[in-house]
Amino acid sequence: MRLIGIFFVIACITISPSYAKPVHDESYYQTHQIQGLSVPEDSLNFLVLGDWGRNGHYQQIPVAEMMDVAMWQLDADFITTTGDNFYSNGVASVDDPYWQSSFEDIYHGPHLFENWYPTLGNHDYRGNWQAQIDYTDVSRRWVFPSSYYAKSFELDGGEKVLMLFIDTNPLNPEYKDVAKYAETQKQDGAKQLAWIEEQLVASTAKWKIVIGHHPLYSSGKRYGKTSEIRGVLEPIFEKHKIDAYFAGHEHDLQHNQPKGTTVQHFVSGAGSELRKVAQRSFTRFAEATAGFASVSVSDNELLVQFISDKNKVLYQYSINKD
Repeated sequence: MRLIGIFFVIACITISPSYAKPVHDESYYQTHQIQGLSVPEDSLNFLVLGDWGRNGHYQQIPVAEMMDVAMWQLDADFITTTGDNFYSNGVASVDDPYWQSSFEDIYHGPHLFENWYPTLGNHDYRGNWQAQIDYTDVSRRWVFPSSYYAKSFELDGGEKVLMLFIDTNPLNPEYKDVAKYAETQKQDGAKQLAWIEEQLVASTAKWKIVIGHHPLYSSGKRYGKTSEIRGVLEPIFEKHKIDAYFAGHEHDLQHNQPKGTTVQHFVSGAGSELRKVAQRSFTRFAEATAGFASVSVSDNELLVQFISDKNKVLYQYSINKD
């Protein structure tokens, strides 16, 4: 019986589903370049990933591998997230094993060790959301100073980019009477809204981009169910003429622009599990394909590209300013 037990342990180790980390050399990246990817010169390049932390399940691993290639191909500067960083109930602490199994062991490619600028999703609030901020002191690449914060970047040509990373959870009226999201309502939403206004009013940046979790328009599961958060944020975004809003929450890739609006609305929430989408009156693009967005900002252009886990650009959209 003891011998059988030893063989059982060895077998368990041998067939362990843990993700083996491949080691890639330069030739790997040359042969796995993303088909159709545009690489603008003199631009700020970053990736937008959403709804992703699932312990390597669903499509999380192939998406992570393609992100590594995209970062190399674009010579990208950083990665940002649209929330729901850890399913289904966030993390318990900075020592939660999920940090290793859902983040460190998955996004281990050499080109993914640039700064990550996260935001919080509703699933993150089911756990210890403060631990995600505190992990900033543990990891060099995880840069999460507060539940909402701003970053400014100067382009090679001298123009500036303002990025606001906001926490849409306490701003969403849908969560006011939902017990599992009670923690979101303990945050000072009015203070954050005032801060967003102040940042946008004070900025002289040519480009203004906002990253959050909840979409204001959706071609997916929540079609017709986003009016409450839209009522809170859209007047501010339109008033201050931000260029683009990136959200997650929906497990797909979308570009929406309703008539009469100036803001471009993107959803990048296809980091692991997927859900169906449909073509709506405001849909420019919507596809239930695993992947992420890349953004390239130069003095006169903001280029968004949706990239699949299958080594292919699915969609491109360019905003131009003189």
